[in-house]
Amino acid sequence: MSFAPSPFTPMGIRSIQEQRDRWERKRSRTARELVQSEQRYCEQLDLVVTYFVEILKAKGTLRQDIRESIFSSIKSIHLINQTLLGHLEMGRFGIGFEEFCAHLQLYNTYVDNIQTAKKSPHGKSKLNVQLKKSKAFRRFKKLQESRPEFKQQKLEDLLTLPLQRIQQYKHFLRDLTENTGPDNPEFQQLSKAVNAVSEVAQRIQDNARSHENHLQLSRVQKQLKGRKTRILTPGRWYIREGWLKTVPPKGTEAKPKMFYLFSDILLQAKQCSPIHPTNGNKFACQRIYPLKECTVDKVFGHTKSQGGLISLTFARAKLLLMSDDQGDINDWYRSICLAIGQLKSKKTVVHRRDELRRKPIRSDPDSQNTPELQQTRGLKRTMMLDEEVLEHREGQSSSSIPSTGENGHSATKRLKPNEAPAARPQESSGSSCVIL
Repeated sequence: MSFAPSPFTPMGIRSIQEQRDRWERKRSRTARELVQSEQRYCEQLDLVVTYFVEILKAKGTLRQDIRESIFSSIKSIHLINQTLLGHLEMGRFGIGFEEFCAHLQLYNTYVDNIQTAKKSPHGKSKLNVQLKKSKAFRRFKKLQESRPEFKQQKLEDLLTLPLQRIQQYKHFLRDLTENTGPDNPEFQQLSKAVNAVSEVAQRIQDNARSHENHLQLSRVQKQLKGRKTRILTPGRWYIREGWLKTVPPKGTEAKPKMFYLFSDILLQAKQCSPIHPTNGNKFACQRIYPLKECTVDKVFGHTKSQGGLISLTFARAKLLLMSDDQGDINDWYRSICLAIGQLKSKKTVVHRRDELRRKPIRSDPDSQNTPELQQTRGLKRTMMLDEEVLEHREGQSSSSIPSTGENGHSATKRLKPNEAPAARPQESSGSSCVIL
């Protein structure tokens, strides 16, 4: 007979311990990768600061404002990352990232500077503009990049490293937090760091999307003939474009047209004559349909038949669009419905805000008892009481003087019932006090 303990309890304890060991191995592996990648990152930042920022400042090849527009806050970023690396190499991840997140504004400044450069009219970065203008700067850049320390890395690639590093921090911190126990002192510090870094990472992604949208809008603007149609409008987003056939209401042959779908409008255009000397590869805008009051219906294309037809109803027009490709017309239908839905949701939110900001016609009962209102009412009540006393004295003085009629006897003038003035409140109540 065996006296061994029950296998259930040791197995349960063993499984928990194994899980903890796996978490610790994952955390150690993530920490090792983070430290190694941070060392490489600091070395690359040091190349930019040492061989470009400092030397350009000493030589005066570029003006200070131009240097700041190109390199922005990369020197300060290098300093805070060197401090972070010291904490990471000593295993103090929580304290290191807590101090690092206090200086994340430097990364925000760097991101905004790059976004501002991308939104310039020429669409080029400040670096490319200076490389085109300054021959001395082109030679200097080529000479520095030929150093063995750069390992054939270009300055353009090194300047984008802070944006890429923020995305890497987000993944490293998530892995560290997931494999750190809640009772660990670093758990709260790492959790806060994840949220702070994720906000900056989201900002970078939003700026990237905004830049891509700006490029698409600029491309469509160049494809259209003339300058009457303005595509580059704040708040407008490019969605899609393509050829669709418009079905005329009189039943004539459907004609292919080029359509551009944006977040607020649907633009219809036709191709210019190919033999035109300057506009042979452009399109002429025919009509712009606002999506604000648009309703869309699918006429046919529900089944697996070939092609499809959708109907768009606007405030002053109706449009029938057809395509021989059913998948294409279905994509157009979904894109238009999504754009209309987003416009209506924005309109509803604005309407609700206006309703909340509108002042009520009648004030609240609680607001009628403020000290200012009570003081005003007291002054009005005092003024009315003074007027009543004055009128009462004038009535007494006038009644003491007798009025002489035709017989010479003093008598008061009598009025007919319908000519009698309205009785005063104080006379009917027998009091000279006015109640408001």
